[in-house]
Amino acid sequence: MTPAVQRIALPTGVELDVAIAGAPDRPPVILLHGFPESHRTWRGILPDLARDRYVIAPDQRGFARSSKPEGVEAYAADRILADLIALADHLNIDRFTLVGHDWGGAIAWMAALARPDRVARLVIVNAPHPYLFQRALFDEPEQRKASQYITRFRDTTIDRGLTGAGLEKFLGSTFAHHVTHAIAGADKAAYLDEWSQPGAMTAMLNWYRASTVIVPTMDEAPPRPAFLDRPFPPVTQDTLVIWGMRDSALLPVLVDDLGPYVPKLTVEKIDAGHFVPWEKPEAVVAAMRRWHI
Repeated sequence: MTPAVQRIALPTGVELDVAIAGAPDRPPVILLHGFPESHRTWRGILPDLARDRYVIAPDQRGFARSSKPEGVEAYAADRILADLIALADHLNIDRFTLVGHDWGGAIAWMAALARPDRVARLVIVNAPHPYLFQRALFDEPEQRKASQYITRFRDTTIDRGLTGAGLEKFLGSTFAHHVTHAIAGADKAAYLDEWSQPGAMTAMLNWYRASTVIVPTMDEAPPRPAFLDRPFPPVTQDTLVIWGMRDSALLPVLVDDLGPYVPKLTVEKIDAGHFVPWEKPEAVVAAMRRWHI
C-alpha cells in the first residue's frame, strides 16, 4: 500500500507533507520520524499497520518539503509538539497511539508526558527518555562520548559545507555509517533530494540547536541540572520501547533503568543499529504486533 501524501496547513504557521494510509474509522496511529529523515522512515512499516489502522506519518517541520521557518527558536520542542496536536485536530483525531524514532521519539516522550489526554499509547524506537538521557550525559562517560556529535551539529558554521559533495559526505558519515548495508540507488537519491531542498540542512540541524539538553565535553564538569536530583513524573501510558542494540549513538544503557519512569513498560530488543526502522522493518512490525498495536 502506497500512502497518499497530503499538504496540510496548520494553525501553528507551518505546512507539512503528510503520508496517510488506512481507513479513517480505524484506530489512529501517528508516526514521527527522526533526523535526518522524513516519513520515508516508515516505508517498511506503514503498509502493514495500514491494514487495520489509520496511519499518519508527517514530514515534520524543517524536513523534506515541509515548511522550514527561520530561526533556531522555531524548532523548540514545544513548537513541534504543537504541530503534532494541531495535525491530530485537523484530521479530527482525539486520542491516538504515538510512535516516534530518534528526534520523533523525543517529541513522543514529551507528548506522552504533557498531553496524556491525547496520547493513548506510546511506542518509542531508539529514542532516550529525557531524564535518563540527560543523566547519562553527566554520569555515563561512554554515552557522553557517543553524544559529542550533538555539539558538532550545533555549530552553525557546518551548514555552509552541506551542499553538493558535502551532502554526499554527510550521508555516509551520519546515516549510511550507522546501518548495516550501504544506501544506494533510489534510497540515496531520495535522501539527497530531501536534504537539497532550500534551507533543509539548517532547519534539520536547528532541532539540535533548539534543544535544551546539556552535552558536556569529555573533560568538563558543568553544574548539574537541578531536575536530575528531583523526582521525575512517570509516563502513564502503556509504552513499548523498541531498541536496536547496536546503536552507536544512543547506547543500550539508556534502556536499563526505564522501569521507575515508565511503569507500564514493554521492551523489545533488536539486533540492529540506530536506524532500526530502515534496517529491520519486519522486526519492528513484529514487535508492534506482539504488543497488539
